[in-house]
Amino acid sequence: MWFKKSNFLTLAILILLVFFSMRLTEFDLSKFKDFRNMIDFLSQWFPMDFSLLPNMVQDTLETLAMAFLGSVFGLIIALPISFLAARNTSPSPILFQFSRIALSFVRSIPEIVFGLILLTTLGLGPFPAVIAIMFHNIGVFGKLISELIEAADPGPQEAMKAVGSKTWVANLFSILPQIWPNVLSQFFYRFEVAIRTSLILGFIGGGGIGQRLFNDFKTFQYSSVSLDVLIIMIMVIIIDFLASYIRKRII
Repeated sequence: MWFKKSNFLTLAILILLVFFSMRLTEFDLSKFKDFRNMIDFLSQWFPMDFSLLPNMVQDTLETLAMAFLGSVFGLIIALPISFLAARNTSPSPILFQFSRIALSFVRSIPEIVFGLILLTTLGLGPFPAVIAIMFHNIGVFGKLISELIEAADPGPQEAMKAVGSKTWVANLFSILPQIWPNVLSQFFYRFEVAIRTSLILGFIGGGGIGQRLFNDFKTFQYSSVSLDVLIIMIMVIIIDFLASYIRKRII
């Protein structure tokens, strides 16, 4: 029978985990019985206030710039570190372990934690948000690219070393062309994630459309909130389609 004892045990554990998780999170669908309150609240969002649209567009461009710079700088810094953190290209085991630990440490800290630290020390605005996104992306890109390097075909690398190329030259020009399409694919995915992250960083003073949304919500400007949400949705959808198109053209 397909339903073996191990399957029954796995199902029982899963049910227990779901039950305890629901208890811990106070999961209660009966709270939706007052759905009319949500309808009354959302009715205050309309009609949208288009008078501030030019400023909202500027804030949207600021959000895109934050996400783009954080992703680009993160990739540029992570590339050389990735070769140190890859087992087949690292010059020494000590440097390999140190690079892996450093990347894991940076990657384990969420962007919002970096943002809280940097916004406190550097002041409010988009610059600390860019640095926060960059730091986290260094850890993510470093891990992803180092794994791509380890999975690369060693043939071209060995051939370049056989004709007298230096190790770093062989690593760079034999491995990077192999992994570059996947690196770009990962970049566009992280760029999409960075856009959503920049919105969250805006809630703590990082600027952009996220900060405007937070301020409009806190001051009960719900007609502006609805337009903020619409602009964010349009921006994310456009970037998602654009990134998918570019990935298909590259890979």
